[in-house]
Amino acid sequence: MPIPDRLLRVLKADNPWLGGEPVGDWFAQHLPARLIPRRLAPAADTRVCLVVGPRQAGKSTLIWMALARTGDPALLLNCEEPSIREWLASPATFLADCEDVAPGVPTLFFEEVQRLPEAGLFLKGVVDRRSGKRLFATGSSSFDLEARTRESLAGRAVRHLLLPLSLEEIAATVTTPPRLAEEIMEGQTMERAVFGGYPSVFLAEQPSRGLAELVEAFVVRDVSDRFRIRNVAAFRKVLELAASQIGNLANFSEWSALAGVSNDTVAEHCRLLEETHVVRLVRPFVGGKRAEITSAPKVYFLDNGIRNQLFGGFGAAEGRSDQGALFENLVFSELAKLTNPLLHTVRYWRSKAGAEVDFVVEHQGRILASEAKAGDTRGRISRSMRSFIDAYAPKCFLVVNRASHPDQHIGTTRIQFLRPWELHPVVREFLG
Repeated sequence: MPIPDRLLRVLKADNPWLGGEPVGDWFAQHLPARLIPRRLAPAADTRVCLVVGPRQAGKSTLIWMALARTGDPALLLNCEEPSIREWLASPATFLADCEDVAPGVPTLFFEEVQRLPEAGLFLKGVVDRRSGKRLFATGSSSFDLEARTRESLAGRAVRHLLLPLSLEEIAATVTTPPRLAEEIMEGQTMERAVFGGYPSVFLAEQPSRGLAELVEAFVVRDVSDRFRIRNVAAFRKVLELAASQIGNLANFSEWSALAGVSNDTVAEHCRLLEETHVVRLVRPFVGGKRAEITSAPKVYFLDNGIRNQLFGGFGAAEGRSDQGALFENLVFSELAKLTNPLLHTVRYWRSKAGAEVDFVVEHQGRILASEAKAGDTRGRISRSMRSFIDAYAPKCFLVVNRASHPDQHIGTTRIQFLRPWELHPVVREFLG
């Protein structure tokens, strides 16, 4: 069956190299004028290279960078386009047609693949037919994507989670002498505590406007249209309550009363917020000690800017009543960018005696603990830290604060005092 003219027009519009335009010029059109290198560098093999994450985190740019490095042409397939979705109903027919449209094209790029009715089954079919082509795909969130692809793509995809910019990635763009670089990063830390790390927000002259558009796009477009939530006002209320409680226990009963919905509805809304990479519910670390307590999860946002758009505003971090909560949330978001929720757990610790540790990272039976302090701790070790070290003797305990201090040791535990932008290499070494 011949390929419909409408489909050919769409393919040629999205892939001008089919009409003779230089491939390099086409790549350049899809890369921003100011490019911030990301640490994640996905590469395709016989499996699908799948990049998921929140909207505007830079997923497409990340793949365009990977494609530009090869210099080879790729067939872009925008799955938000109805004619493309119709074409991608059958893997066999699609691959046969590809040879007519773009003979020998080495790479296929499926943009917003979660828009396909059966995304997982389709990608599985493409992989299983061993076409020899490199396969890239993006999804705006893991909510409707993973529901369709988790089982189908087992062993057939390499999944990458891309979150907003980390302080380490921002620090890599600073090329001034070390002392001046530290001053710049101190300022950037306080800026990111307020405005977060979405690339478009980081580069914007008016970051608050970009954050307002992000939140409205999520609440209005995703929640009401894609996720079919009827009571959008109640969902927004739950979102605002979560923003007002960062670093605190999530009281679903209280939230349900204030939002006027059931506990189960609040729990479902929170699950959706986790799946779409807006918040994470951090549960307690229970290592088997009698002195520990189990309780509700704590709530953190994966981006401080989204949190402040919903609650708190954009006043300078210094002197704010929520400065400590902002700094703690920032440290959590940095840990989230380092850890894989499928492989690692990030929890908090609390004893019956009232001792608390902000974060405990578990990996292959080992633990790393971390405290977030908005000021300069001056190298002091708190009672809560000592209690946790006495109970578990972690190899490393990180105190993330506003200044560097010499390492200390308690028994076999090394205590390191770090600035937030110094966190990544230390945690990465722990994760191996």
